[in-house]
Amino acid sequence: MTKILTPQQGILFMKVGVHANESLEDIIQRKTLEIEQAGFALWGYGGNTCHPGTMVQPFAKMHQAMGGKILLCMQEMESHHFADPVRAEQYSVDGVHWQDVPQAINVLGSRFALAIKDLHEEKFVLPLDKTRVAVGHSKGVRGHNYIAGRVDKACLDLSDQIDIPSAPEEVTNIQISLVAELCDPYAVFLKN
Repeated sequence: MTKILTPQQGILFMKVGVHANESLEDIIQRKTLEIEQAGFALWGYGGNTCHPGTMVQPFAKMHQAMGGKILLCMQEMESHHFADPVRAEQYSVDGVHWQDVPQAINVLGSRFALAIKDLHEEKFVLPLDKTRVAVGHSKGVRGHNYIAGRVDKACLDLSDQIDIPSAPEEVTNIQISLVAELCDPYAVFLKN
């Protein structure tokens, strides 16, 4: 078990790959530079599975109140996301009040973004059978049951039993290769 995972850890799981005609390697390089220059980066995404206002922000606030941090654990996958690489010009925490995206940050081809810091490669196995969905209609569902088929992201809590080996029939491990820490404002809406 990796040392960064602890019982009750908040995990935002996401599958990642090519996005807006940019390779994952290029995205990592650009985001690392953004963190160095702006103190954080915006990691763009789409879909409502981890909606900023109804899922990620309540999840983040819950872990923040407990003194914990949330790790963005990313599984590399083959992707063919060829949307136009249009740069977001503004972001909003609530979808009502907007502010300019800092000049040092380029978030491309996305409706939403996660605010991240400490982006780094780290390889480990995330035991989805030891996680539960933390918020929303599927709250309490085991992670490996939720992340099936087309679901590519989720707000998860690690079980207290993370260090207890799984029964062989329950093992559903995901190889993680990239990690970041979510930071305030955690998740935002974007517009051009």
